[in-house]
Order: sequence, then C-alpha cells, then structure tokens
Amino acid sequence: MADWHTTVTPPALARLLATARLPEPATARRPAYRTLAGQIRLLVSEGRLPVGARLPAERELASALDLSRTTVATAYETLRGDGYLHSRRGAGSWTSLPDGAPPPSDALHPVPPDEQGRILDLGVAALPAPQPWFGRAAARAVELLPHYASGHGHYPTGVPVLREAVARRYTERGLPTTPDQILVTTGAMGGLHLVQRVLVGRGDRVAVEAPSYAHTLQALRLTGARLVPVPYAARARWDLEEWQRVLRGAAPKVSYVIPDFHNPTGALIDEEQRRRLLAAARAAGSIVLVDETTAELGWGVPGSTPLPRPMAALDRSAQVVTVGSAGKLLWGGLRIGWVRAAPALVRRLATERVYSDVGTPVLDQLIAAELLGEPLRDVRAHQLDRLRATAHAFAAALSEQLPDWGFPLPPGGLSLWGSTGGLSGAALARAGEPAGVRIAAGNRFGSDGAFEHHIRLPLTVPAAAVPAAVERLAAVAARATAGGRFGPADEGQALAV
Repeated sequence: MADWHTTVTPPALARLLATARLPEPATARRPAYRTLAGQIRLLVSEGRLPVGARLPAERELASALDLSRTTVATAYETLRGDGYLHSRRGAGSWTSLPDGAPPPSDALHPVPPDEQGRILDLGVAALPAPQPWFGRAAARAVELLPHYASGHGHYPTGVPVLREAVARRYTERGLPTTPDQILVTTGAMGGLHLVQRVLVGRGDRVAVEAPSYAHTLQALRLTGARLVPVPYAARARWDLEEWQRVLRGAAPKVSYVIPDFHNPTGALIDEEQRRRLLAAARAAGSIVLVDETTAELGWGVPGSTPLPRPMAALDRSAQVVTVGSAGKLLWGGLRIGWVRAAPALVRRLATERVYSDVGTPVLDQLIAAELLGEPLRDVRAHQLDRLRATAHAFAAALSEQLPDWGFPLPPGGLSLWGSTGGLSGAALARAGEPAGVRIAAGNRFGSDGAFEHHIRLPLTVPAAAVPAAVERLAAVAARATAGGRFGPADEGQALAV
C-alpha cells in the first residue's frame, strides 16, 4: 500500500518540520522525541504531510535533523502507538490517522458541504459562480458538446476554442499571444505541478516570495525543491536588492512570483520592478514562473488607471513561464487553468502530462470559453464589486472589534493579509476549529515558519455577513489569548485539530 504514495525525503521533511511549531509546554521542557512526534502529528493533522506519505528511515532522518537514531526511533514508536504511523518490515513507515479520527483539518481546504452550516470558513478564498452569466454559459456549452462528443474527447493541449479565448485575453492585456503558446490544464495547480515536474529537479533551488501561495510552497517542498525565501519590502513591494543578492548567490533554477494582486497580500508590482527582476533573473539564468491566477482581480484599482502589462510582455528571451486560471474570477468548480509559454515548451508539457492527465474535461473548457468571451466584462465587474464591498466591510469591522490588528486594504486580490497584534496565528487556528471558525494561520504562507503573528482573511464572505464573522473571530482571539499555553495533558487535543 505505501509503495503507491508520496516518498518524503529527509531534507524535505526537515524543512516541513521547521514550520511545525507546537504550543509551548506549561511545565518542564518536553523531550526531543516528543517534540519530533508532536511535529509530525501536527503536520499530518493539518494536512501538510499527506496521509500515506512514506517517511525517511530512522538513520537518514536522524542524520538530517542532527538527532540521535534513538530519538527518531522513539518518536516513530510513539506515533505508531498513537495511530499516526504504520510500519512494515522491508516496506518502511508511512503516515496514517488513528481509527475514528476526523480527516486532516486544513484551513486552506474547503469545508465539506455537510459542515458549512456549522463552520465559518475564513480559510478558503474562492468566489461563488457569477450568475446569471454562468448558467447561460453552461447551457450554451451543453448545446455545443455533441460536436465534441463524436471523438475521443482527449485534448492534451486544450480544446481549440478555449486556447483561442485565452490567447485573445492575453493580447487584450498587452501581451500578443497565439493559441500554440497556450496549454489548458486541470486548474492552475495542475499547471503549476506540471511546470514544476518538467523544470524543477530534486534538490534544485527555487526562489520564492515571502509570504507566498501556501499550496505551491507545499508542492515544491514535497517534490524535494530547496526553497529560498525573498521577503517583501515595505509597502508591499519586491525588495529588489535582496532578489539580486539571492539570484547571484543561490542561482535558483526557478524564481516563482505572483506580481498581480499577490496571494496572500494583494500587492500589485509595477512595471519598473518587473523589468528589473527579469533582468536580474536573466543574468542568473533563472526561469521566472509567474502565477497570474489573481491577475483579473483589481477591485481597488480605479477604472481609469492602466494595469501593468503581464511580465511575459517585458520578456525578450522566453525565460518567463506564466500560469493562469479561470477559477478565481469565474468559479473554482470549473477546474480550468492554463500555461502560457514558448510553443516548444507547450509541446513538451503536453507530452509530459499524458502520463498522469490526458486532458481537462471538455464541458468545463467550453463553459470557460463562453465566459471569457462577450460576458467577461460584466462578469468581472460583478465579481470585483463583491470583493470590494467585502473588503471595506472587513476594514470597518476589524477596526471596531479588533483595533490592535493591522489589515491594510490592498489594490486587489482575494484576501486581506495582516498582523494579529502579537497573537499567534497558529494559536488562533487551534482555538477556532473547536469553536466552528476555520482560520488560515500566517505561517502556512512562509517557507520557514515565518509570519507566526499573521493570518489571511478571504474576501469571499458576503459583505452583509462580515460584522458577525469578525465578532466570532474576536471571540476566538479572546479564547486564544486566555488559553494560549497548553500543558502536556492538552497537547493531544491541541494537535488533533
């Protein structure tokens, strides 16, 4: 069974463990084996270490963590006793959940439909489908489907009508694009995973913004990449001096950036900074992987203000690979993403994808193509109005109920990113789960456990519901402040969220 699951290398697990911060014990310092067991248990419970992941051998992990083999062996034995690890002679050890335990509780994964009435979801940032445009597009797609149903239905590069629509939208945004530069993928994450699989090898360095998109950071860790974080400068701008230092010194194979309404901060990077980063990356031989999944979400930018052109429009050497998505603007249930790259790389990616994903559902592609056509202007205005209203409602409610917290309004994006007045975001998440409030702790968006005193708030709560949501958040903050320290007897409960 374990042979079919992810194998986590010792360096990758060491980097994950560095981000797993346990509550401080109320009494004596906990033994090293209990700390290690607790960290692995926390990673599994939060979904950051997949169930069924094969862990390194005891000797290998001990060497990577500079611990004794006895410490690692005792931690593994503790996890086996608690039901978080299964082992078989000759097959190794792999993560599991105890019998009767709930599935991993990850604030960045959607709340199951049957729990949505009980849990306030302040974790996932995803908008509902825009109506009535979505329904009309779906009906039109169903009418067109018989034309495609006469064939095998496999389009490794995407249905032509959608590739044309995506290319046309790039051209409208100032980046002339042809359909042969577009590869349609199953969601943006499908595109990011595919690009990583082709361009990033185990042990390769990847420069990333700090903070950055949590799921991509996790995917890079699990593939064995070595993350090199580059902190943002003041006023949510790239620190170009630090980027130049990292690109010269670390020589990362890939530099991963989100320049348009960044997740989680909402920052928008101007064209001059984009040019300078591209020049530094070109000198270092680093491929720039641009995540544009939030590029259409400029709800805070006046309509008369021109947006920066896509980074690939400033690229003269085909060093930029761009990933985009219909999920953030149109609907996440549409599982439509794309990669824009040189035609040769598109063909290479299409060849690679067939071993795991022969194509994206045709009906979803037809719906997306319809929405990216004539309805796009009205759909975008509708979604931006919703995001803008929620952002201003959050700003008012937070300043009234949590005045010590700091959440500046960005120019766009799907979330607010801010500080919690010194309160641990991880402690907030732990206190929120039993209270029915799911919170995305800031340390999930860092590569090294940073941003402990931050959280991300999604702008997908209806504006009218924001005051009540912030009231519940304030109650959780009070609970976390009062019970911020956990003794040994509470440790299991604190970890099993």
